[in-house]
Amino acid sequence: MAEKKRHSRAEISAKLQQANALLAQGKRQKDVASALGISVMTFHRWRKAQTEHGESKSIALSHAGELESVPEQDTRERIAELQLENSRLRRLVTDFLLEKIKLQEAAASHSAAGELTGRATH
Repeated sequence: MAEKKRHSRAEISAKLQQANALLAQGKRQKDVASALGISVMTFHRWRKAQTEHGESKSIALSHAGELESVPEQDTRERIAELQLENSRLRRLVTDFLLEKIKLQEAAASHSAAGELTGRATH
């Protein structure tokens, strides 16, 4: 098994800044994680920890080291949009899972009924 590598807070911060730049270029999270040499789950944990520890996403370091400020209102609006989209997607997944369960139950009862009628005719 591969040995776990611990990254320092400075390394994590630098990699998250690099990730933000890659995401801004339209890269997928999977590609960003590969470029950083980490798993997608590690990337998600780092981002979650960053927001939980009060580090503002509205301020990011540019490649030149200068601070760029994203308006806080835009960030809040984007978060609200994403939360709404997330809830819609969760409802869709739930609906599909319920549909799948219904189909499985119907298939199981149909095959059970077929077995009963098949045995009776032999």
